[in-house]
Amino acid sequence: MANHKSAEKRIRQTIKRTERNRYYRTRMKNIIRAVREAVSAKDLSKAQESLKIANKELHKFVSKGILKKNTASRKVSRLNAYVKKFALQSA
Repeated sequence: MANHKSAEKRIRQTIKRTERNRYYRTRMKNIIRAVREAVSAKDLSKAQESLKIANKELHKFVSKGILKKNTASRKVSRLNAYVKKFALQSA
């Protein structure tokens, strides 16, 4: 256990940051999962709508400092390729 006031504050800050990061990580996974589930269900319109939401949310995470720009771009790019491949197969 912490013996100094500053160490106790650091512990409180770490707990707060951990909770916030867990929320954003979970949110990101759920957004990506929604796109993949729509493709698995063979629902093109839902997949495209989910992709649009994912693109918006992932770039919002960049502006908040949750993700780095290249990481978000890579995730969006891979989701785009996934949906595009499905769209071409279903056409």
